[in-house]
Amino acid sequence: MVQVTRTIHAPIDDVFAVLADGWSYASWVVGASHIRDVDDTWPAVGARIHHSVGPWPCTIQDTTSVSSLDAPHSIELDARAWPIGAAVVRVELRAIDSMSCEAVMFERAVRGPGRLIPDAIESLLLGPRNRESLSRLADLAQGGYRCAND
Repeated sequence: MVQVTRTIHAPIDDVFAVLADGWSYASWVVGASHIRDVDDTWPAVGARIHHSVGPWPCTIQDTTSVSSLDAPHSIELDARAWPIGAAVVRVELRAIDSMSCEAVMFERAVRGPGRLIPDAIESLLLGPRNRESLSRLADLAQGGYRCAND
């Protein structure tokens, strides 16, 4: 399992607001290139984001669904990109104080060819990508995303 951590200088509710808006998914998840639809119930357990992954014109059309939710502290996703595979992605948010929090992102390949990759190689491949995803999440939350979308 790959784990990355980042301090975000925004309140935990502001960071979770980005996660709770399925339409923002391609703005912070590295590799997601287009959101085609978001279930009205997002981010409820079972709700899905219908997205494209990869660069045009070689995109893969698939979905990501919520498998667990403890708002505003955590969300666990089943992120699919067939035929590459699927992964469990968990983002945990821990308040540091009223104006900042720690975001921890975990990812583990669970289906498809990706689950055959040794842990050390998976960390080399996913670690930098997930650090960039948390950096983008921080930029959105710190940049007043919630205020602009209320």
